[in-house]
Amino acid sequence: MRDQPKAIVSWSSGKDSAMSLYTLLKLNQYEIRGLLTTVSDVFHRVSMHGVREALLDSQATSIGFPLDKVSIPYPCPNELYEEEMSSKLLQYKARGIMHVIFGDLFLEDIRKYREEKLSLLGITPIFPLWKQDTLKLAKRILEAGFRAIITCVDEKKLNPVFAGREFNEQLLTDLPYGIDPCGENGEFHTFVYDGPIFGKPVDFVVGESVTRDGFRYTDLLPVV
Repeated sequence: MRDQPKAIVSWSSGKDSAMSLYTLLKLNQYEIRGLLTTVSDVFHRVSMHGVREALLDSQATSIGFPLDKVSIPYPCPNELYEEEMSSKLLQYKARGIMHVIFGDLFLEDIRKYREEKLSLLGITPIFPLWKQDTLKLAKRILEAGFRAIITCVDEKKLNPVFAGREFNEQLLTDLPYGIDPCGENGEFHTFVYDGPIFGKPVDFVVGESVTRDGFRYTDLLPVV
């Protein structure tokens, strides 16, 4: 049998990354070699999602794939971000990993940016969830058995009271008109703690919520 192309997953710790990985594992078209995440070197948390590094590690352990973390400063100039990511991706390329999986849904500018930057490196992006109806996708994520919690809300787009809420059917009902059910416009970000790709749920307790730079973050604390 012909060897499958090797791929790495751009991993945010959220539901869309998880659903992308789940989708490709079911299709069995790629050899998934691991997860790639950016982590703030100041806060030791997943960029944007605000998830503690310890929970990210527990998540990857439960899923069963190696986790590669790229440390970036806060704030991080885009030029430095691109430099760090290019360096890491070229290391993958040297190991024969020629594809990167993204959980993007419909933002054309983001897809174009990824395609242009990766083409310079000779690497191909994969978008398993592209252009799927996001309400139907959100429901399929829940039907598949994924469980997630909102860890970050952009207060300019969504009421901060949604931070810390479970991503479930009730949440989809309660989201105001115009808010994407998957938060694709940056309205909110999630942490996935259980689902069909997990060996066991990630244990945590919900901590305090704070506002920083216009975003409402709900802290999740590892259970020691």
